[in-house]
Amino acid sequence: MAKSIIQTDNAPAAIGTYSQAVKAGTTVYLSGQIPLDPATMELVSDNFESQAEQVFENLKAVCSAARGSMDDLVKVNIYLLDLSHFATVNEIMSRYFNKPYPARAAIGVAQLPKSSQIEIDGIMELPE
Repeated sequence: MAKSIIQTDNAPAAIGTYSQAVKAGTTVYLSGQIPLDPATMELVSDNFESQAEQVFENLKAVCSAARGSMDDLVKVNIYLLDLSHFATVNEIMSRYFNKPYPARAAIGVAQLPKSSQIEIDGIMELPE
């Protein structure tokens, strides 16, 4: 099975040795997105809600570049510096997804790249 690399200028460029996403067959593996503005490669804000919204916008851009949508995500992992933001994540996530929602994990972590407060990665299954 051949793999193809997904890349878009509408999401932050990779800041390491990875791709924004990799497609293998009809499955797309999305790398973690943090709240960087794709144009400046800087954090959008220190505000958690603004950071979370930017992460979802970045994921949306990568999904689109893979010729899919957020509704094609079957699994997302959400990494949070502070699990007290869990309810805020739920509210913001409800703006980006329609039912049925993807499977999900929310994980508290000690540190994230560039001092961001949230990172999300995911797996997308495209229609054949």
